[in-house]
Amino acid sequence: MVPPGRRKSGETGSSAREPPEWILAGRAYVRGQLQPVEIAIGPDGRIQSIGRTRAGAPRHDVGDAVILPAATDLHVHFREPGGDPRVESLASGTVEAAYGGVTLVGEMPNTRPAVSDVDRLKEKAARVRGQAAVDVLLYASPADPRALPGLARSAGAFKIYLSPTTGVETPPAPEELPALLATLSKLGLPVSVHAEDPRAFPTRPPAADAREWDAARPVGAELGALEILLPGPLGLRLHLAHVTVAETARRLRAAGLSFEATPHHLLLSHEVAGADPRFKVNPPLRTESERAALWEAFRRGEVPILASDHAPHSLESKSDEFARAPSGMPGVETMLPLLLARVRTGELALPVLLAAACDRPARWFGQPLGRIAPGHRANLIVVDFRARTAVSASRLHAPCGYTAFEGWEAIFPREHYRDGRPIVREGEFVGGRDGETVRPDFADRGRVGSDRI
Repeated sequence: MVPPGRRKSGETGSSAREPPEWILAGRAYVRGQLQPVEIAIGPDGRIQSIGRTRAGAPRHDVGDAVILPAATDLHVHFREPGGDPRVESLASGTVEAAYGGVTLVGEMPNTRPAVSDVDRLKEKAARVRGQAAVDVLLYASPADPRALPGLARSAGAFKIYLSPTTGVETPPAPEELPALLATLSKLGLPVSVHAEDPRAFPTRPPAADAREWDAARPVGAELGALEILLPGPLGLRLHLAHVTVAETARRLRAAGLSFEATPHHLLLSHEVAGADPRFKVNPPLRTESERAALWEAFRRGEVPILASDHAPHSLESKSDEFARAPSGMPGVETMLPLLLARVRTGELALPVLLAAACDRPARWFGQPLGRIAPGHRANLIVVDFRARTAVSASRLHAPCGYTAFEGWEAIFPREHYRDGRPIVREGEFVGGRDGETVRPDFADRGRVGSDRI
């Protein structure tokens, strides 16, 4: 039996002088390599110490499986408020995250109504309480400049949309952006940007398939957005969402900026999508050669962050003609398992995946997560790399009922711990609804100790 683990309210870390609550033993990714260790977990749910042997508490050995840090997904859309709970909700989406090995999600503000003032932010935070299976960081929309000071004291991050997309009909005008970015740079929160310049969208008939959708929202719109954003003010914690081509990644790396790529832009192209609306996303899937180049950049560790852009719609709406179907697909449950399968086949190095899915996104959100190290929260997963499975919408937990990765090989976590307490055991959700709303705490990283053993 796995000891439960408890996180005591108001505590920020455990002392090595306290007896551990329990010990997790097995091969773990520590100090850049897989090695046999025993991880002492304190009564506050944080990692106390890591060593070859630990004693004085109940011990759980994972055998031939591997202990990894749980992931952080910077980019999800759980559709509350205003969404149909039969399609998605904070309750269902956070359970999907738990199954997929994701311990913290960044929930976007383009809901109905949008999260653009303090009252709406508080209302959304109230929805998290008692519903979320994992922790949630809430983005706010900077649509109303008068609301920004209050939002900065309560939100976890801001999200700007440069082009129309789901829930965003009127993005800010290009001439408004310099002043907005200057204001946000003074507020200290991370700022994520949907970076497509709509002035580069050509006028053309409605797209009938994914290739035409790519042409309607071309790569040039993504590259054009960089011309708006790269001269941004000093101090702006800028992050670009869902980069789709290697050239964008190259320019952002040269500028020293944070950015993410999604599994669908890394693994899918418009050639394989055809006219199937399940593959319709903003920004679009690109050509196979562009996809392959982005994947190679990711494999080389040149894409700092992996994020799902989980954005489901009803199966009915996704069964409409391509031109009328909404953009977006589910992904928070399959993001990490799809890439773990690539690790097993040798196509992707485990350190590259852990940096992009676990360590860097947690650091970007200012959270003591993403590494197995003393002082970090014991938010961990256990993965058996022999336990391969084919992705099937019928076995996933997204209410929308479809996936663009039907039949793809994946490796789902066997166990998932949040603050040392199991929330997934033997592939089944056993957690509660005690996920919390978190905000960046960059000072907390100073309390995190070395992972030396």
